[in-house]
Amino acid sequence: MPRHAAILALSLLAAPAAAQDLNIAVGGAFTSMDPHFHNLTPNSAITQHLFDRLLEPDANLRPVPGLAAEYRAISPTEWEFKLRPGIRFHDGSPLTADDVAFTFARIPQVQGSPASYAFYTRPVREVVVVDPQTVRLVTATASPLIPAMVQGFAIIGRRQGEGMTTADYNSGRAAIGTGPYRLVSYTPGDRAVFQRNTEWYGGNVGWNRVTYRFIGNDSARLAALKAGDVDLIDQVPTRDVAELRRDGRLAIHSATSLRNIYLYLDQWRDQTPFATDLQGRPLPSNPLRDLRVRRALSLAINRQGIAAQVMDGQATPSGQLLPAGAVGHDPALTPDTQDLDAARRLLAEAGYPQGFQISLHGPNDRYVNDAQILQAIAQMWARVGVRTRVEALPSSAFFSRSGRDEFSVGLLGWGTGTGEPDSPLGNLLATIEPARGRGASNRSHYSNPRFDALVDQALGTIDLAAREAVYREATGLAIREQAIIPLHHQVNIWASRRGLAYEARNDERTLAMSLRPAP
Repeated sequence: MPRHAAILALSLLAAPAAAQDLNIAVGGAFTSMDPHFHNLTPNSAITQHLFDRLLEPDANLRPVPGLAAEYRAISPTEWEFKLRPGIRFHDGSPLTADDVAFTFARIPQVQGSPASYAFYTRPVREVVVVDPQTVRLVTATASPLIPAMVQGFAIIGRRQGEGMTTADYNSGRAAIGTGPYRLVSYTPGDRAVFQRNTEWYGGNVGWNRVTYRFIGNDSARLAALKAGDVDLIDQVPTRDVAELRRDGRLAIHSATSLRNIYLYLDQWRDQTPFATDLQGRPLPSNPLRDLRVRRALSLAINRQGIAAQVMDGQATPSGQLLPAGAVGHDPALTPDTQDLDAARRLLAEAGYPQGFQISLHGPNDRYVNDAQILQAIAQMWARVGVRTRVEALPSSAFFSRSGRDEFSVGLLGWGTGTGEPDSPLGNLLATIEPARGRGASNRSHYSNPRFDALVDQALGTIDLAAREAVYREATGLAIREQAIIPLHHQVNIWASRRGLAYEARNDERTLAMSLRPAP
C-alpha cells in the first residue's frame, strides 16, 4: 500500500463514524427510559441525555448549576433554588417551579421500582412554589446534603408526566425532558437513538445524532470498537487494557470508581433458600444469621488476589463503603486479610465444622469481571468447607430476582450520588422503612437501631468534620457486624477511537456529553 494511502486509512479509523454522529456501546443493561423507575447507573446515564437536574454532578460528583442557575440556604431547614429563565421542554412548553414540585411528588409513587430514587427526596417535607422561577425545599431537620441530593434525580414536567406510567416513558410518549438530546427511538434491551436538542441551555453538545447501544458481551463490545462500528465503549475488560494502550488507533480513559463491589447475605430469614448441608438437605436454621459464619466467609476471601489476578490490578481491595480520599472513609477500617485457619475455626464454633453448601448469585454483565469474581470467591470458600455453586445471571434477571429477596448471597455494587456515604448507609444498610425511603436496597435485611440513629445524626449534622466522624462510626458498626462483605473498588475504564477525549467519571456514567474531539 502506498504511504499516503496508509495514512489516509489510519485517519479514517481515527475519525468518528460520521462527522456529526456518535455511536456508543455500554456493558451495563439499561432497563427503562423512566428517569425515576430504577436507581441504577445505566438507567441514570441513559436518561441523563433526555432529562436535566436542578444541579448537575460533574465528573467528580461535585454539584454545578443545572436547571437551577443559583441556590442558597435560607436556614438550616430551607433551601431556595432559582431556575434558569427561558428553559423549555422538548415539546416547547416552559419549565416552571411547579414541574419541580410535581417531580418530588411523583418519585415515591413510581410503581414497581426495584430501587427507588425516594432516598434523595425523603428529607424534603414540603416543596414551596414561590413563583414560576423559584422553588423552596423545606426539610424537617437540618439537611446539609440537599444540594448534593438534588443532583441525584431528573426533573420532569407535570404536563408531560401527569398520569403517565413507566410504560409511557419506555414507549417514548412521556420521555420528554429539557436535556441535551431528544428521544428518537428506544428499544428495550438493545438501544436508544437521540437527536441533538438545539435549544438546550448548555449549548452545543458536539454530536448531532447519538446511538446508545447495549452490548453486554465484553468481547463483542471490544470488537465493535476495533471494527469502527462504535466510537466509545465502557467497562473495558481489565485483561485488555495493556493491549489497547499499544494500539495506535485507540485511546484509554480511566478514573477510580466510588463503587464498592460487595456481597450481601440473607440475615433475616430463619431458613435461607440456597443453603443446605453437604448432602443437599435443608439446614435447620439459616447459617448466615450467625456473625461467626459471616466473618468466616469474609476471612476466606483473598481480596488482594482478586484485585491482582481477576481484576488485572485495576481494583483496590475494600473494607468499607467508599475508597480512600472520599468523605467518610476511615483509614483504620482496613480490608480483611485472608485467614483460612481463622475462617475454619469460626465455622466450627458456629456449628459447621464440616462446612455446608450454598449458592452464590450475581450478574454476569453488569460489573467489571463480575462472573469471574463469583467463581474466584466460590473456590476460596470451598477451601474452608463451604461448597459453593455459582449462578451468574444476566443483570436484568438478577436485579429483578434479587429485588424479590430470592437469593441467599448475592454480588452487588453501590457507589454514591453525593460524594458522601449517605446513600450506601441509608440505602444499603439502614433498616428497611419504605415510608422514610430507607433501606430500599438493603438485600441483607440488616437492622440495628443504633446504626439507624447514627445515620439520622449524620444526615442532620451541618459541620462536615463532625458529620464525617459520625459517618465513620456508623460504617464501622455495620462492618464489624458484617452487614455486607466489601470486596473492592473497581477502576472505571473507557476506550474510544483515537482523536476523541472522554472525561472519565468516578460515577461510571457513560455520556455523549462527556466525549469531545481531542485538542
